[in-house]
Amino acid sequence: MADDFRSVDLTNCDREPIHILGAIQPIGFLLALTADWLVARTSANIADYIGHTPEDLIGLPLAEIFSTPVIHDLRNRAAVLRGADAVERVFDLVLVPGGTAFDVAIHYSGGQVVIEAEPASGEYGDASSLVRSMISRLDQCADMESFFREGARQVRALIGFDRVMVYRFNADDSGEVVAEAVKAGIGKFLGLRYPASDIPVQARALYKRNLLRIIADVDHQTVPIVPARDTQGQPLDLSLSVLRAVSPIHIEYLKNMGVQASLSISILVDGKLWGLFACHHYAPRCPTFERRSVSELFAQMFAMRLESRERQATVEFERGAREIADQLLGAVASDDTLLRDPDWLGDILTNAIAADGVGVWIGGNHAFSGVTPSVEEFQRIVRALNSTAAGKVFATDHIASILPGAEAFVSQSAGLLAIPISRAPRDYVVLFRSELVRSVRWAGNPDKPVEYGVNGPRLSPRESFAEWKELVQGRSQPFTPSEVRVAETLRATLIEVVLRMADEASTERQHASARQELLIAELNHRVRNVLGVIRGLIRQSQPTENVVQDFVKVVDGRIHALARAHNQITDDHWGPAPMQALIDAEAAAFLADGDKIISDGAPVLLNPQAYSTMALVLHELVTNSTKYGSLSVSEGRVAISWQRDAAQDLHFTWRETGGPTVAKPTRKGFGTTIIHRSVPYDIGGTAEVDYRPEGVEARFRIPARHVSEAPPGLAPPVRYAGPAPGLPAVVPDRMLEGRDVLLVEDSLIIALDAEDIVTRLGAETVTTAATVDGALDAIEQNRPAIAMLDIHLGDRNSFAIADRLLVLGVPFLFATGYGEQAKLPANHRDRMVVQKPYTLENVARAMAEMLGPVATD
Repeated sequence: MADDFRSVDLTNCDREPIHILGAIQPIGFLLALTADWLVARTSANIADYIGHTPEDLIGLPLAEIFSTPVIHDLRNRAAVLRGADAVERVFDLVLVPGGTAFDVAIHYSGGQVVIEAEPASGEYGDASSLVRSMISRLDQCADMESFFREGARQVRALIGFDRVMVYRFNADDSGEVVAEAVKAGIGKFLGLRYPASDIPVQARALYKRNLLRIIADVDHQTVPIVPARDTQGQPLDLSLSVLRAVSPIHIEYLKNMGVQASLSISILVDGKLWGLFACHHYAPRCPTFERRSVSELFAQMFAMRLESRERQATVEFERGAREIADQLLGAVASDDTLLRDPDWLGDILTNAIAADGVGVWIGGNHAFSGVTPSVEEFQRIVRALNSTAAGKVFATDHIASILPGAEAFVSQSAGLLAIPISRAPRDYVVLFRSELVRSVRWAGNPDKPVEYGVNGPRLSPRESFAEWKELVQGRSQPFTPSEVRVAETLRATLIEVVLRMADEASTERQHASARQELLIAELNHRVRNVLGVIRGLIRQSQPTENVVQDFVKVVDGRIHALARAHNQITDDHWGPAPMQALIDAEAAAFLADGDKIISDGAPVLLNPQAYSTMALVLHELVTNSTKYGSLSVSEGRVAISWQRDAAQDLHFTWRETGGPTVAKPTRKGFGTTIIHRSVPYDIGGTAEVDYRPEGVEARFRIPARHVSEAPPGLAPPVRYAGPAPGLPAVVPDRMLEGRDVLLVEDSLIIALDAEDIVTRLGAETVTTAATVDGALDAIEQNRPAIAMLDIHLGDRNSFAIADRLLVLGVPFLFATGYGEQAKLPANHRDRMVVQKPYTLENVARAMAEMLGPVATD
C-alpha cells in the first residue's frame, strides 16, 4: 500500500477501469446471453422488473422467460448489428406475458448478447420529424457562435436539464465551454476551460464508442452484475452499456460541483472526438429512453453539420490561399530573385498565412520583413530547424520549446512556421508570430492536487470550481492545421518551380512572352476604355458653374496623368519604365517650352506600381507650379534630380526657382495630400515638402525594390517635345470648320466625349456609329469629310470601314485603347492612331498631322 501511495500522480484517473465496474444504475435491468441465447448473467435487480431472481434465470434459454414475439424482435435486431460498437434499440416491448412494456437496447460484448431494458415511457413521437425540425433551426444559424448556441438550446428543450453546454476539446485535450443553454439564476459556465485531467484518457476513448452517457442520480445505489465474473474469471465489459454504473471517482467529482444528474452526448467530427453536449441537472433526472435516443440522433446530425461547416470554412480558406500561392508561383516563375525579396515575399505569404514577420534564409544569406528576431537569433533558429524540422514544414507557437533562450526575444517572435524551400533542409522561409499574452478563464485551478480522498490514493478529484484566471505568456497564436497544409503546398510548389526554372526551354519562354503581350494589350485596351468612360462621364456631367468646371478640369487632368503612365508601362510590357519618360510626358502635357524644366540623373527604371504613383505626384507638382509656382512665369525654372544611396534607394528632388514668393498653403487639398502621402503609403517610401519663399522644394525616397538600372544603350534624357509641327501651342478653335465628321465608337460615353472635342474643333456636323454596319450605312447616306474609327467594336474591328473610306478617298485616323500593341493590317499600317482616353490636344494633334498645317489668324 505504501508503494501505491508514493505512486499517486495526475494520471491515476487515466488508469481507472471505468468500463468493467461490474454494476449498472438502478434505472433498468441487464441480461447477458450466451451465443445460443442462454442467460449467462443478470443484474441483481431483475426481480424488481420481471419477477424472477438471478438464480431463477441463469442457465435458462431466453425463450422460456420472454414471449415468442419478443424473442423474434430481439433476434432480428441482433442480426442487424454491424461493427464492434453497434447498438440497436427497440421501443415499447412487453417482455413477459402479462407484464409491463420496456424500452430495450441490445449489443454484443465479448461474444455475449447484452440486453438492457428500462420501463417504457409510453410517449413516442415522430422522431424523424422532430430531428428534422431541430436541424432546420441549426441550418438557419449564420455563424458558428449562433450554431453552437442553438445546438445547446435544442438539446435542453429535448431533455429538460438545468444546464446544457457545448464543450469543445482543444489540441492539448483541455476543454472549453463554447455555448450553453441554462436555467435562469444558476450562473453561467460559458467561456470557462477545464483541464485535460478532468476527462481521463479512457473516458475520452469510451465517448468515441458509446455516444450517450446518462447518470440519473449521483446518490443511487449501484446494482451488481451476477455473477461478477464468468468461468474464465473475466468481468463483463460494459463499454457500450446504456446503464453502466458510474465510477466513484466521477461521482465524487460531480458532487464537488453540486451536480445531481448528468448526461453527455459525444460530438464526433471526422472520426475524432470534437467535443460533447455536457448536461447538468441539480436534482435527480432521467429523460426517457426515447428522448435520449432522439438527442443522440440529433447530436450525430449536429456533428455532420458542424463537420460540413468547418470543412467549408477550411475549403474557402485553402482556396483563397491557393489563389495567393498561384500568384506567388506565377511571379517567381518569371523572376526567381523575388524569393530573396522579403518584403515582397512577406506581403504574399502573410495574405495566405497570417504572420507578423518573415525571415528568408537562402545559402547562408538572410533577409527580414516585419517583426523578426535578430540575425544571430535567426541563425540559431535555422540550426534548430535543421535538426528538428527534417526538411518538412514545421510549426510551433512556442519557439522556446525547440530553442533554449528563446524567451529573450519572445515579445518579437514567440511562434514560427518554417517552410523549407530546398531539397536539403538548409534554406527556409520562416513566418514569425509575436507573443499573444492572454488571460485564460479556468473552472478552478487546472493543476489538480495530489491528495487522498474518500476513494483512496488513486485519485482525489478537485473540490474547487470557482473561476480561476491564468495569464498565458511566451506563446503566439497557434498555426492551424489548414495553415500548415497551405504551407506544405507552398513548399512543394516552390521547390518544383525552382527546379523547373533551371530546365525551362527558351521556346516556352517565348510562348509565355507572347501570351503576356496579348494579355497586356487586352489590359491596356480595357483600362484605356475605362479611363475614357470616366473622363467622359465627368465632362459630360459638368454644369456651367465655374467652380465645378474647375473641379472637373482638375480631376480630368489626374485621370489623364494616370492614362499617360499606364501607356508607358504597358508599352514596356508591364515592366519597369524610364523615369525620364515620365517627366517628359508630364511636361509635354503642360508646357510648350521644355527648357523650363531641367533634369539631372542617371537613367533608371521604376516598376509599374512606383511609376503610377510618381505619375500622380509629378502631375500635381507640375499643375501647382503652372498655377502658382515657377512654371507660372516666364523666368521660372524647375530643377529635377535623382540619385541612389548606399542602400540603392532612389532620392528624387524637385526644386523650383525664379517664381513668385511662396507661402505655405493654409488649406490642404487633395492634390497636396497626393504629394505628401502617395509615396509613403503606396510604395513604402518617404516624402518631404519645404515651402521656401524662393521656391517649393520636394524630396522623395523610393525604396530600392521599386528601382532598377536602365539597360545599356538607353538613350540619354531627351528634351521635352513641344506641340507637333504645324500645330500652335494653343489649339485652334476652328481647325475642322466646315467638315462633316464620322465618329465610330462603341461606348456611348466615350462617343459623346469625342463628339464634344471635334465640335470644339469646328466640325460642321458629327455623325456617330457604334457598329460596322451602322458606320457603312452612314457613309453611303452622307459621305463624311473626315473620320475617326475606334479599332475594336465589340467582337469585330473597324478595318472594313477603313477599307471603304480608303476607296472613297476620305481621310481618316484610328483610335484605340491598345496603345502600341494595336495591330493594323498592311494597307493601313501607316495610318495615324489616337490613343485613348481622348483629349482635345491629342485629337487636335492627330487631325493636324493628317490634314496638314492649319492656318490661324
